[in-house]
Amino acid sequence: MTQQQHLDQTLPEQPDPSRVLRTASLPQWLVWALAGAALLLALILTLAGLHVALAVVISYLVFLAAWTAISITRLGRRKGINNLWTAIVVGAFLLALLPLISVLFTVITKGVQGIMIPGFFGSDMVGVTGLQDQAAARGDAPIIGGIQHALVGTLMITLVATIISVPIGLLTSIYLVEYSSKGVFSRAITFLVDVMTGIPSIVAGLFAAAMMMGFYQATGQSIQKATMGLTAAIALSVLMIPVVVRTTEEMLRVVPNELREASYALGVRKWRTIMQVVIPTAISGIASGVTLAIARVAGETAPILVTAGVAVQTNWNPFQNWMMTLPVFIYRQLTHPTAPSQPGPSELRAWGAALVLILIVMALNGIARFIAWKFAPKKSGR
Repeated sequence: MTQQQHLDQTLPEQPDPSRVLRTASLPQWLVWALAGAALLLALILTLAGLHVALAVVISYLVFLAAWTAISITRLGRRKGINNLWTAIVVGAFLLALLPLISVLFTVITKGVQGIMIPGFFGSDMVGVTGLQDQAAARGDAPIIGGIQHALVGTLMITLVATIISVPIGLLTSIYLVEYSSKGVFSRAITFLVDVMTGIPSIVAGLFAAAMMMGFYQATGQSIQKATMGLTAAIALSVLMIPVVVRTTEEMLRVVPNELREASYALGVRKWRTIMQVVIPTAISGIASGVTLAIARVAGETAPILVTAGVAVQTNWNPFQNWMMTLPVFIYRQLTHPTAPSQPGPSELRAWGAALVLILIVMALNGIARFIAWKFAPKKSGR
């Protein structure tokens, strides 16, 4: 027997392609055609006088009925029901995505007009009066006034709050994961962190204001000095710390215990293992958690109103005098326009500040992703 004959006998018999069971399927263009027909139906119903939301709901239900009927007829009941639930899940995803797209579209379209105001980033509201806004609304003068003071206040207060919150939250998470023995003390810390996660922001602002007022009163100084950027940073840190603790704790628990045991087997001390093995492994999730905490407090308004006040001039010192932030600036421009009879210029400033606030959050997210990529443990190829 030749070698080729031996190989032919040992190889498994190949099935006949003509006898292979083929699974029934629908053409890919069918679902898009039905979706287009549903959109056309929604447009027709809207033009006929029906409310847009009701027209969309009716068209979506018609699409579901048609897609399910065709799927059951061509593919059978099991796959038809599967396609039905797939369409429902996709519809729910699009419904959840709709508010985000709407918010971004509205803020971008209106905010671009605001940031185009001359000197929008390099000037504050000192000297801006209602007469000037009225003249600008009539077209007799350009719109003046910008967000320099609010932008500086937001960055300074958020920076101080981050400096306070990140070390406390990180060290608390390290204790809970690496050092605690799951006793009463660690369970109490976990319980308090969970309670702080849902605390209203105004309560955090009242706490920080009361604490700083008590401090100045105890030292014999005026309690009016308690209204400053540092007080606002303390209030924001109360909101940031539980978020940092929970996210960092989860990331540290994801680190495999084998890495810790390998380090201990080499004689490395525990604190060095945490600093050089555990934290670098979890740095990606920790950076994301810190970014989430910053985004959680960057748009807060109530605690800033209570603790930092309202200012029209730029203040670079968070330890003295009132400070303005972007959320408070947006709130004041919309609720208390400079010219109540002509709120147009104030609305432009508010929408421009809203766009800048969104861009700041996006930039922080990008920085966190870069840090996570830069310091993530490298995978060695084989």
